[in-house]
Amino acid sequence: SSAASDVYKRQAMSLIANIFWLLLTGIPMAIADVVWGCILCITIIGIPFGKQFFKLAKLSLMPFGATVA
Repeated sequence: SSAASDVYKRQAMSLIANIFWLLLTGIPMAIADVVWGCILCITIIGIPFGKQFFKLAKLSLMPFGATVA
């Protein structure tokens, strides 16, 4: 029972941290990453780097509790 309540506490803290992050820095960082991703995808050499910037944009929106693959 206590292990389950610890999981819920961690999820609640992650949600609260994600909300603060999203409002303060997540949205501008995600927009910048998408813009850079689009710019880099213009050239063939930049496509792999642009794809990584798109992954960063997704991660910058909700970083707490996320896993990187």
